Amino acid sequence: MIEELIDRAAAEDDSAIEELTVIADSDPEKLAPYLGSLLDRDVLWPGKLYRAADADVVRRVVERIDGGGTPDRLNHLLIILAHTAHPLAESAMRRWSTHPPAGADKLYVGVLDYAREGGWTVGPDGRRRDLCGGTAYLWMMREAPRRADGGTCPWCTSPLWIAAELDTADPAVGAALAHTGWSGRLVIETCHFCACYATLYSQVTPAGTTAWWAGNTRPDYLGSLEAEDPPSLTPIPGAVRHSPYQASAWDRGGSTMGGRPDWIQDAEHPDCPGCGQPMDYVGLIGGADLDEYGEGAYYLHLHQPCGFAAVNYQQS
Repeated sequence: MIEELIDRAAAEDDSAIEELTVIADSDPEKLAPYLGSLLDRDVLWPGKLYRAADADVVRRVVERIDGGGTPDRLNHLLIILAHTAHPLAESAMRRWSTHPPAGADKLYVGVLDYAREGGWTVGPDGRRRDLCGGTAYLWMMREAPRRADGGTCPWCTSPLWIAAELDTADPAVGAALAHTGWSGRLVIETCHFCACYATLYSQVTPAGTTAWWAGNTRPDYLGSLEAEDPPSLTPIPGAVRHSPYQASAWDRGGSTMGGRPDWIQDAEHPDCPGCGQPMDYVGLIGGADLDEYGEGAYYLHLHQPCGFAAVNYQQS
């Protein structure tokens, strides 16, 4: 079956590529024996198809970039390497960050910045840091009563929305947030409306306190706004996901705590306003789970050392 899908994908059959993507999300190891063939057929997109690539496939991608024969495909090849998160890929990307390969002058970001597509980064100390966790849980929506003492958005005066209220004492939460280093309660509160137009930061503590960050910058194009009610729903952890890649920004039931984000656009891990380093991913809340006609997705992030949370949003 997979061989047939690869044949169709090589013929630019979008439905076949979509089926391969579903496999990459649910059980990426199933594709591992076929990734060499996929590379031979020049099926380079989406890069997440190569999540389970072994050393041989990664080495071939590195050699292709070093060979400089297809600089026009450099963007796709770097995304593939980022998704593999393989030590050979990391080593090559570090090397290219100071000795750029052919085609790098046409990229919009630095070579090592591509690591974020695969959910990792290299910090100022030179160490690799994973921005995402390896365990994910379904996020189920429950009705959340409006708080009488709740705050309002300084920009549009809408009541603030508690996008997540978590406690690492819950084993599921502790597992999903283990990569962040957070211990204690975590309340992420934001403006559901303005977060659609700008990354919104809040200052948080393990005691469960949360406060709008005074440094949030309102985009000039927002103009005058009218208040609107936030979603009446907030997520609670459900069953563990079979794969950390099973979040969906599109489908009902796709909201997920932990694991890896389903980016609608390019990876967008916000930089912490305290130290400038990329923040850790917490979870995704899909619009389809908030409203019958909802679209897009909210992405929640955290940087434990500086005590900042963030919410951003993507849509097609």
